[in-house]
Amino acid sequence: MDVAKTSAGQCAMQGSCGKKGFFGKDLPCPYDGPPSEPDSATRDLLVDVCGAEFAEGPVCCLKDQVESLQANFGQVDGLISACPACRNNFRSFFCSFTCSPNQASFVNITALQKTQSGKDAVKSLDFFVTPENGQGFYDSCKSVQVSSTNGYAMELIGGGAKNYSDFFKYLGEEKAVGSPFQINFPSAAPPEFSPLDLSPRKCSDPDLLSRCSCIDCPDVCPALPPVPSPSDGSTCQVGPLSCLSFILIIAYSLAILGFLVGYFVETTIRKRREKAYERVALSGDSASPRTHTRGLVGAGSLAQYLDEDSLGTQSQTESRHLGRGASLLDPIETLQPRHYPLNAWLRRSFFRLGMWAASYPWLTFAMTALVVGILNIGWQNFEVETDPVRLWVSPSSESKLQKEYFDQNFGPFYRTEQMFVTSIPGFVEGNASSTSITVGEKPPVLTWDHLKYWSKVEDTIRSLESSSGYTLSDVCFKPAGEEGACVVQSALAWYGNDLSGYDRTTWKDRLLECATSPVDCLPDFQQPLAPQYVLGGVPTGDDGSKAYLKAEALVITYVVSDSLDSQVQARAMDWEESLRMYMLDVVPEAKSKGLDIAFSTGVSLEQEINKSTNTDVKIVILSYLAMFFYISFTLGNGSVAREEEGLFASLRNWAVNFPRLFLPSSIAGSSTLSTDSRSTPRFFPRLPRSLFIDSKFTLGFFGIILVILSVSSSVGYFSFLGVKVTLIIAEVIPFLVLAVGVDNVFLLVHELDRQNLMHGPNASLGMPSGSGFNNGPMSPTRSIFDSTHEDMDANSMPLYLPAEERVARTLAKMGPSILLSTITETTAFALGALVPMPAVRNFALYAAGSVFLNAALQVTVFISALTLDLRRSEANRVDCFPCLKLSSRIALQDALPVGSGLGPLAKFVRRYYAPFLLKPIVKAVVLIAFTGAFVLSVISMQHIELGLDQRLALPSDSYLVNYFDNLDAYLDVGPPVYFVSTDIDVTKRKGQQSICGRFTTCKDNSVANRLEGERKRPESSFISEPTASWIDEFMGWLDPAKDSCCRVRVRNPAQFCGPRENKKICRPCYKDHQPPWNITMNGLPQDEEFMRYLKRWLVSPTTPECPLAGKASFGTALSISDDGDSVVASHFRTFHSPLKNQEDFINAFEAAHRIADEISQNTGTKVFPYSLFYVFFDQYAHIIPITQEVLGLGLASVLIVTAVMLGSWRTGSIVTAVVGLTVVGVMGVMPVWGISLNAISLVNLVISLGIAVEFCAHVARAFMNAGSGLPVDHPSGQKERDERMWTALVDVGPSVLSGITFTKLIGMSVLALTRSKLLEIYYFRMWLTLIISGALHGLVLLPVVLSIAGGPGFPLQEADEEWMSNAIRNDYEYGPFLADDDSISSD
Repeated sequence: MDVAKTSAGQCAMQGSCGKKGFFGKDLPCPYDGPPSEPDSATRDLLVDVCGAEFAEGPVCCLKDQVESLQANFGQVDGLISACPACRNNFRSFFCSFTCSPNQASFVNITALQKTQSGKDAVKSLDFFVTPENGQGFYDSCKSVQVSSTNGYAMELIGGGAKNYSDFFKYLGEEKAVGSPFQINFPSAAPPEFSPLDLSPRKCSDPDLLSRCSCIDCPDVCPALPPVPSPSDGSTCQVGPLSCLSFILIIAYSLAILGFLVGYFVETTIRKRREKAYERVALSGDSASPRTHTRGLVGAGSLAQYLDEDSLGTQSQTESRHLGRGASLLDPIETLQPRHYPLNAWLRRSFFRLGMWAASYPWLTFAMTALVVGILNIGWQNFEVETDPVRLWVSPSSESKLQKEYFDQNFGPFYRTEQMFVTSIPGFVEGNASSTSITVGEKPPVLTWDHLKYWSKVEDTIRSLESSSGYTLSDVCFKPAGEEGACVVQSALAWYGNDLSGYDRTTWKDRLLECATSPVDCLPDFQQPLAPQYVLGGVPTGDDGSKAYLKAEALVITYVVSDSLDSQVQARAMDWEESLRMYMLDVVPEAKSKGLDIAFSTGVSLEQEINKSTNTDVKIVILSYLAMFFYISFTLGNGSVAREEEGLFASLRNWAVNFPRLFLPSSIAGSSTLSTDSRSTPRFFPRLPRSLFIDSKFTLGFFGIILVILSVSSSVGYFSFLGVKVTLIIAEVIPFLVLAVGVDNVFLLVHELDRQNLMHGPNASLGMPSGSGFNNGPMSPTRSIFDSTHEDMDANSMPLYLPAEERVARTLAKMGPSILLSTITETTAFALGALVPMPAVRNFALYAAGSVFLNAALQVTVFISALTLDLRRSEANRVDCFPCLKLSSRIALQDALPVGSGLGPLAKFVRRYYAPFLLKPIVKAVVLIAFTGAFVLSVISMQHIELGLDQRLALPSDSYLVNYFDNLDAYLDVGPPVYFVSTDIDVTKRKGQQSICGRFTTCKDNSVANRLEGERKRPESSFISEPTASWIDEFMGWLDPAKDSCCRVRVRNPAQFCGPRENKKICRPCYKDHQPPWNITMNGLPQDEEFMRYLKRWLVSPTTPECPLAGKASFGTALSISDDGDSVVASHFRTFHSPLKNQEDFINAFEAAHRIADEISQNTGTKVFPYSLFYVFFDQYAHIIPITQEVLGLGLASVLIVTAVMLGSWRTGSIVTAVVGLTVVGVMGVMPVWGISLNAISLVNLVISLGIAVEFCAHVARAFMNAGSGLPVDHPSGQKERDERMWTALVDVGPSVLSGITFTKLIGMSVLALTRSKLLEIYYFRMWLTLIISGALHGLVLLPVVLSIAGGPGFPLQEADEEWMSNAIRNDYEYGPFLADDDSISSD
């Protein structure tokens, strides 16, 4: 039906013809007559509602229509009145549509319907509007915000429209809350119609009826200066490389070139100098006693350069020509080596300690047991920390203090119970990273059957009771108060939590309707539920449209109230535990329905982090068993034995000769005339005695026991001090102490084997004739406690020494090295306590205590055990069964020990590795290779990421791993962030202007305005949603134009009206107020009046008539003082962008703090940001400077300790540099192996310092004690250092390999079997890298650098066992490094 009129001054509809049904709004009547003049009352109402443009002239509306307009505008005004342009455009648009005298020119009624009274009424019509009018109207409203929802008014009045066409489409849809009839907006008007062409106001227009604040109108916002994103890397790039990487590569290339040139020049000069010295040496008497320098390590290789004058007739000129080193070569006086007093004192002290422990082993055991028992008393205070915040957040952390402030003033953040429901295909069990879920690979989850099944699950959850009888209703968050509904964010809320009114054909329409316009499908808690909160993985079309029906995931969130009241919190946790148990049962059930459910409850994270399955007892036992067998089999290999068959040779001979037992004696006897007993046939094999006597099973087991005791005592001691145990301590310390602690066992046992070779019962058989040593035992009249031999010369040294003294000499030799490594390790571990994170600090303390106690036990009680084991072995008693004694076998007197007493590893080091490594060309290659590795490590270090994925702290089979994967993939909402304002008096106008945003006198950099500005650059601010500004909502609530909001009694203005009280007895609070309410804030409340209205606003419930009331949205946004006279603190809520990985979280944390700091600086108020995850990411704000500080202090301590203990700053500096390179190498591998920088990896880097010293300390000390050393400028200094380095490698190299490297590899490799990704990545991977890097730097790079630039050494006293040992090695066992070919071939 077409009743349109083309002439001006005609109406298309007028008046009301009744309702469609019993409920609903009045429908307009079709009317094709002229407009009419309203009466005075209608005119006044019309002007009041629609403005001055309707002050005169006929109109096409009647009074009831104007009243209806007024009621409808009242509902919308609460959403858009903050922006005058939008408000006035909205009113002008619909006033023109309803009352314009030219209505028929742009309105065409297309269909009629019968009302309840039987009258014809409008059913649908076309409303013609010019595009300019529509675009201007839309632009003025599209940015208007609704603080209470952190959203936009367009989401509520326009269904989230993205253009004016969608806006008009939404406005014209027939619905209960909206238009009672269909209004269509054709894009083109027929020729006979003239589209409505108003001049819409712009929000940036300067007049007061148009201009909006920055919050609602981006066009008036001042532009913020650009800020780089926290994720932006270095701005200095050379192609794909950073400037630092480019410089390093260029420098390395130039260094190699310079090295090669310098090496060539240095070699040429050195050869010329050597020829000059050869001419000097050949000009004298070759019989000089100075040419016989066997007593001086290294001198054998220097004889060709020595002066031959045996009578000291060397001229001053020759002496000066030889340089400073000549004095070392003078006879008698210069053969006395230089000494280091600290070294001598330490050796004496350790000798006395070793002698006491060896002489009184049982007393030592008793005293140790007493001390260990006292330390273990602390176990009664043993506690395990399980709270994630107290585990991973420093007590003094700024974010933790801010969290506590927030909790105390606003209440703790809500507890969330969240589920993700997806379809089964594409699901991968045991995911450890979000890469396992790719959006777009799973089929849509939305089907009628899936919705019905999940509806039953939600019904069960609502009725679920905890063990104490609590239900969801008892613990949930209810924004409308105790009588209100729980906040449950679920797609089923769009259906009213009831699918009974829908079927397989209608459910889709409802879902699309609600996803498109959430305001039309309010859940029972009466807050719009946007689709991003309940649907995940929604595909987006090319035109930006969302295919909601193809969503991959349903997201369900139950919001539970939290409290500082322990009873209230316990009630919530009790229900959460019931929910957790129920969901664990639902998961397998849902799989049969084709659904995968990932979930988390408020108690899940803490329970799973501390789940006992991480502590795999089997792995711990396996590690200790592996180390036990390795120690037991390896330690027994170094014992000196006469020629004796091995185990396999004995079994072979037995098998060959066994058949002869059954042959006639004449045949068996005629086969051979040999008297060798090994060929005699026997019923049982003749096993080697060493298998029973020289094995070290008992000693190895005792070493393991000491490790366990040290860990136990450390736990007891620190538990007594109140330091709680954490998961890391329980799982890692046993491995760490085992790997570190057994090193000293190898060093001590290997040194004791050497002592037994020199001074044991068979020592005289191994000495060459004419050695000059006294073959008799030590004089019984000499006290063993005085036998430091400082007053004895070489000839008075007894060849045989008792077991106690051999053990004491062992400790005297290795004690200083053990002390050096223990001090550095303990110091490095203790430095880890500087990291404020409790879990890491406690780990560092426990590790330092365990390592220190283990070392103390090894130099005392293990020495006693070593003595007892040595006595047992020499008494031919069986290991593990000392009561059994084997008889000694007859040996030929002229039989010599087999070999040289060296194991295969030691022979390899001596004959092949050390000579090869110390070749000049090999040194050059080593330096070039390690320098290149350093450059690569520095380049790689620039790519180290910060963070610690919380999934890594979970067992790999935890259900939370799947939950976090789904969270990253499907949750499209970022976490809320609160900007808390303190130290500001909001009752004063100045304070109000510092935080408000919707009034003309608000500061440009106020809290609200600045947050709005930051929202417009989310790439650097990570803020994506409008800010909930309580001050603006509160002031807007006072606006008398919103006559349903703040109301007082007419007769008693001191008394407020409730929302349901009759309008006749109430009036707006600010009606007739002088000065009146206005957007300049002039006349708005201050002081006591401000607090009076504010307290009322905070308890006023939000209603459709007054959406600005504060109870639901801002009830917890302010902290009022106890006396109610002031606001202590308030917060402004907004949301971060969706954060998908650790980098996003860290950048968001950094950006929020930058924003808060700038607001504080600009406004003079104290503002800080708070979000739930900030406490866990606070460490990354300081992690890099803390890393630099702790590693710097660690290297400084290593330098001081090594320089003092070694007696050479040069050698100490070299060791420190090599240790630093080891740590750099570890850091270089971190980004390659997926290891991020966090508090855990930082402590591991600090530990790397201590352990790296162990790889270097023993080699460096052996180098320093291997000879007197020549000055660097001496022509023979290089060869002398080479020989000292060769001696050091032969001396301790095998022990470093077998006792340090291999033990650590065995102890750490078992961690590869752990279920915990955290332990695998941050302990197994890092420590494996450390062991390999440490071994390479300590056994390859360090020897090369020391042989080139090592400091002069401190050989030990002539009468000392080391002096004797070197003499033995030179004359019989160890040919000098640069000796002649015959000497070398004698091996």
